[in-house]
Order: sequence, then C-alpha cells, then structure tokens
Amino acid sequence: MQVLIYSMIVVGIIIMVTNIIRFFSFMKGSTDVLMAGNRGNAIWENIAFALLIFFLIGYILIAIMTKPGIMVGGVLFGGSIFVAIVLTLMFRLVTTVKENALNIAETVIGVVDARDPNLRGHSRYVQNVTMAIYDQLSSEDQSKLNRVSLEFGALMHDVGKLGIPEVILNKPGKLTEEEWAVMRDHPRLSRKILEPLKSLREILPWVEDHHERIDGQGYYKVQGKDIPLAAKIIAVADTYAAITMRRSYKPPRTYEKAVEIMKEVAGTQLDKDLVDIFLKIPKDKLLACVPDDVEV
Repeated sequence: MQVLIYSMIVVGIIIMVTNIIRFFSFMKGSTDVLMAGNRGNAIWENIAFALLIFFLIGYILIAIMTKPGIMVGGVLFGGSIFVAIVLTLMFRLVTTVKENALNIAETVIGVVDARDPNLRGHSRYVQNVTMAIYDQLSSEDQSKLNRVSLEFGALMHDVGKLGIPEVILNKPGKLTEEEWAVMRDHPRLSRKILEPLKSLREILPWVEDHHERIDGQGYYKVQGKDIPLAAKIIAVADTYAAITMRRSYKPPRTYEKAVEIMKEVAGTQLDKDLVDIFLKIPKDKLLACVPDDVEV
C-alpha cells in the first residue's frame, strides 16, 4: 500500500514540476502585445506562480517528513491532475483569444487593402517576410524582440492608410508634392489609430518609424541610431514586398532585381546589417512568403 501511496505522490510531484514549467512559459509569452497592458494581470500571475511552487514544496515535504495515508496520496495526486487540467483549459482559451485578435487585425487590414488595389495582400506579405527575417536573426537579436509583437506590428504597419483619401491612394499617376505630404502622414496615422489600445504601446514606435531611413532622410527625419530594431526589420520587409509586388503604375520585379536594389540602398535607406541578414534567407523561403492574392 505504501508503494502505491508514494507512487501517487511522486507522480504528483512530477506533474506539479511540469505545471510550473508550463506556467512559467505562459508568463513569458504573456508579455507580447496581445496579452500585455494590465499590470494587475502580472501581479496575479506572480501570485499563482508562487502558489504552484509552494504546493510543490508541500508535496516534497509530505513525501519526506510524514507517512501519508492513501487519502492524502490520492488528494495530492488528484490535485496535481486538477491543476494540469485547469492550466490546459486556460492555455487553450488564451490561444483562442490570440487567434481571434489576429483574425480581427487581418480583417481591419483587409479593409485597408480593399481601399487600394495596389495594397491587396501587401500587409500580410510584409508580415511573412518580417518573420522570415526574424527567424534568420541571431539569438541575441531575437531576445530583444517579442515574436508575436513583431508579427502583429508588421501586420498593422499600414493601418494608417485608412485615413488617407481614396483619391490619393488610387491615383494612377504620379502624386503631387501636396499629395505626397498627405501620404507620408500614414505612419503617424497608424500610431494614432492604435494608440488608444494600451496593450499595443510596444509597437507604436515600430509602425510610426517603418519609413525612416538609416541616413536620416526618411518621412520624419529620424536618425538611424534612433530607429527601433523592429521598425528597421519591417522597413526591409516592406521594401522587398513593394519591389516584388505588381502595382497599377509598375510591373513586379524579380527576386534577383529586388536583391540588387536592396544592396544598393543598404546603409542609406535600409540597415546594412539587416539587409545582409535578409540576403541569407533562401530564395524559396521568400517566394513562399507571397500570399495567394498577391501578384508577383
């Protein structure tokens, strides 16, 4: 009987250790833009994490310092299973919420794309290329960014074009200087649209600065050293997508031509180190980034 009791406690301890590891991973993931923004949540997460460790210590002390009965062994075993089930349900709920949030964001971007035939699929294209660049970064650079936040920022980078008049968005010819002044305001409009959402504060500088240049001659004259890393990555992805997409005023360029152009602007328009990293991405992987509704 004692063998059965201690077996249940030992299994319970193993399950509790697993629960703690899973919950710790969840806490790390909750720092992205789709989960952040509420300090109260972080406090409760820390309390829950501390309680899980407290329960684990209790399991170990009971196993070492007492002679538990079958009832105690069953309660400890069942408790660990219960916590595992609750965590599983919670993680599934969070995953569903994140998926729904991304679906809503994609719907909003679909509205942006619908206003300008030249943008159809552009934001998702930029998102896909951005994540391909992220995957190519060193572990040190990856640690500076939250993957989900970057993915969301890349998707929403052009949401400010909702505020640009369609007569400018859909103009087949060259824009006048006055029209360009309006068009150049779309990154700041993106920031204004997203600013009321507290959880999106992290990505606001990214969407605002994605048209800044390393030489300081971008839309708002931000110097290269002051441009966030994420904005520089999105800029590289945006440039590649713009070059290779078909537009009403230009045919699409090939992968080879895009690479040639990006090498030319590395160090002036685009961050040279990031362009070098971009060039290491296999051609097939970049071609796979193209959404089904994008003409290249």
